[in-house]
Amino acid sequence: MATLDQKSPNVLLQNLCCKITGKSEADVAHQFQYAVRVIGSNYAPTIERDEFLVSEKIKKELLKQRREADAALFSELHRKLQTQGVLKHRWSILYILLSLCEDPRKPSNRVPVCSYGALLAQALPRDVHSTPFYYARPQSLPLSYPERSATAHNSSMATSGISSMGAFSINGPGPTPPSLLTGPGPQAVGESMRGSRLAWTLPVSSSLSGAAAAPRPPSGPSSSPAPKLPQRQRRDGDGSAEIGEAALVRDILYVFQGIDGKFIKMCSSENCYKIDSKVPLCKSLRDTSSRLAELGWLHNKIRKYTDSHSLDRAFGLVGQSFCAALHQELKEYYRLLSVLHAQLQVEDDQGVNMSVDNSLTLKRLLVWTYDPKVRLKTLAALVDYCQGRKGGELASAVHAYEKTGDPHMRALIQHILGLVSHPILNFLYRWIYDGELEDTYHEFFVASDPTVKTDRLWHDKYSLRKSMIPSFITMDQARKVLLIGKSINFLHQVCHDRTPPGKIMPASKSTDSPKDAAVLFTDLEGAFQSKIDAAYFETSKYLLDVLNKNYQLLEHLQAMRRYLLLGQGDFIRHLMDLLKPELARAATTLYQHNLTGILETAVRATNAQFDSPEILKRLDVRLLEVSPGDTGWDVFSLDYHVEGPIATVFTRECMSHYLRVFNFLWRAKRMEYILTDIWKGQMCNAKLLKSMPELSGVLHQCHVLASEMVHFIHQMQYYITFEVLECSWDELWNKVQQAQDLDHIIAAHDVFLDTVISRCLLDVNNRSLLNQLRAVFDQIIEFQNAQDTLYRSALEELQLRIQFEDKKRRREEMGEWGVTAEQEAEEKRRVQEFKDTIPKMCSQLRLLTHFYQGIVQEFLRLLMTSSDESLQFFSFRLDFNEHYKARDPRLRPSLGATRGRRSSNI
Repeated sequence: MATLDQKSPNVLLQNLCCKITGKSEADVAHQFQYAVRVIGSNYAPTIERDEFLVSEKIKKELLKQRREADAALFSELHRKLQTQGVLKHRWSILYILLSLCEDPRKPSNRVPVCSYGALLAQALPRDVHSTPFYYARPQSLPLSYPERSATAHNSSMATSGISSMGAFSINGPGPTPPSLLTGPGPQAVGESMRGSRLAWTLPVSSSLSGAAAAPRPPSGPSSSPAPKLPQRQRRDGDGSAEIGEAALVRDILYVFQGIDGKFIKMCSSENCYKIDSKVPLCKSLRDTSSRLAELGWLHNKIRKYTDSHSLDRAFGLVGQSFCAALHQELKEYYRLLSVLHAQLQVEDDQGVNMSVDNSLTLKRLLVWTYDPKVRLKTLAALVDYCQGRKGGELASAVHAYEKTGDPHMRALIQHILGLVSHPILNFLYRWIYDGELEDTYHEFFVASDPTVKTDRLWHDKYSLRKSMIPSFITMDQARKVLLIGKSINFLHQVCHDRTPPGKIMPASKSTDSPKDAAVLFTDLEGAFQSKIDAAYFETSKYLLDVLNKNYQLLEHLQAMRRYLLLGQGDFIRHLMDLLKPELARAATTLYQHNLTGILETAVRATNAQFDSPEILKRLDVRLLEVSPGDTGWDVFSLDYHVEGPIATVFTRECMSHYLRVFNFLWRAKRMEYILTDIWKGQMCNAKLLKSMPELSGVLHQCHVLASEMVHFIHQMQYYITFEVLECSWDELWNKVQQAQDLDHIIAAHDVFLDTVISRCLLDVNNRSLLNQLRAVFDQIIEFQNAQDTLYRSALEELQLRIQFEDKKRRREEMGEWGVTAEQEAEEKRRVQEFKDTIPKMCSQLRLLTHFYQGIVQEFLRLLMTSSDESLQFFSFRLDFNEHYKARDPRLRPSLGATRGRRSSNI
């Protein structure tokens, strides 16, 4: 037990104090307490923790003392110590050995410390740092006293926090017991340490035991009395002509806190701290005081911002985090002020015994507050830039200040950014893993509209607030974040899928602290991107699987192609045959239930019967709004009912586009159907009317005009079917198969419809072309009516002639005269009347042909001048033999002009 006690840290520390001071255990109580406070403090030396550097300095010191053998022995022992790994803190052991090896009896170029006790009291430099993020040390710091003194004049060490003084730390963790200082008096120490680091220059405080701070003069007859310390300046002035520096120091410490001093006050008109011009003060002190007072102005600026926003709930969680970061920095600043006030209190307590060289001065304050001033300037500029911002916009403003070359300021901004972005990251994880959006103060970049109904959830309920997207999150990442949460809500609310989000994708650990957020955001293209991508792919894949398997999205898409875009040829042809009698009637006489029955008959009679019942039950008949004079052909339309999740893809706008395309295709298909009937009539009646040679001319005109129309409609059908529908459908199907999320499918489907509408001349830009095409369709219908009239009258005349010949033959067979003169004259008169109508029919056909060709020529001219190359190629097919080009001079330069325009575009 006794052996263990002798090895305890307390016993060892007490033995070390006795060994250093040469006193007994009872006499080193104060030194032991002081050593315990030093070891238990959170201060750290400002020495670069370089084991190699310290060992080299020890060897150099041994070589200076001409102890080469000891240097070699030390090197060998150090090598063995490194290989064994017994000690964890080898650097600390080497450093204390180096400190102990310095000879305190060296002359004036070193700090005159006359005992190891004084060395122990003064060789404890350290940094105070506010946050672990900003811990920084000088790259190198000389370890011997003269080197320390030399570098202290020329370097302002970087600090790691507002309260950090870097190379100018305040006099140890506590007052130094005077019993440790047995060497020369404070004046001698102060004179020799002038200009060195603060840790070695600040005066020692009064003894804990009440002993006098001044050392005893040397004994002996030849000893001279200790020199008298100079009298300190009065702090409040003594009525002399000029204010003392000590009084200004006290005022400055108040100004640092934003409190007006006796001489330095806030000037509201100029918004700065100023010394009254009536106060007698030299220019150098006035300028130095003004420079120091800027620190109080910066403090007030930051404090005003935090006070005005800390209690404002509308400022949001991000704003409150920003205020908390500012409060944390101000707290470290207040620690610095408390240390300065403590030093000032020590000076007040010591009074005349305090050396002038060890007291607080304006120049020392200027040096010690340099780094805190730089940090406060950065924070004040950040506060200015963040005025009026909140949420993600505030985070973007903080992130903009991270782009600086100063590593310490960048570390400060990164720490603040970690605090500010922590709520945003919590919002983000809650959204992408649970689909929940609790953004009371509208800080997150995903916005929700609670007034939107469920059927428009995907399109309208959730959107991006672009102003709230932090600058460290790309637009692609923000879009994926929006899609992930939107997919989860779509599954729950529209698809009624109750699968927990945890089974759809493995939930990642959320940010537990601002440090986690800061670390995550430093790797935006690595860890953060992988989290977003994993959640995005898993959620989108699950959603598409649900839509395809449970709601047959792809089957419905194919049904649209077969029925509304006339892809099911046998069904469309048979339906048109069945509907022909009904649709030829006036539109006002149609009944939807009759047309629905015909539709079901057409389905049962064709290959459409093999489709899924889920698809067939959605197919229906729709009658458009009736206008005066409309027939059934003008108002008939097929309809496809969509509801539930698939209505997200097939929206009302999409279905209206499908309706427009169906009406156009249905009308073009009707023209093909009419021309087929015209051709049948010509073929069937050609032999019957051979006995009427007077009709050969007019029938030839009918054949020629019908051939022109058939060519036009066939080319039109080829263009629509293959170049428009099939090509666009193939692109759509490939995109749907490769789609990664529902938005890709919706976008591909919208592009498909837009392409079809544009190339079918149904958009605004092609309205003139559509009007010409409808005029062509009208001419085809008019030609059908004209030919039907011609054939009707010709067949009636043929029938009358056949009846006349039959009657004449029967009378001759009965042995009578075939016809009387009167009957024959009557027959000739009737035949002549019919022949007189033939020129009228010819002129009507010629007029119809002229109108038709004029419309086609204008249509071709518009096609050639179109910017769409597919329409230009369509014009070449329509006039492949330049039949219309020869008739219309306007069509001749169009091809060359078009080629020139195309080559210029290329």
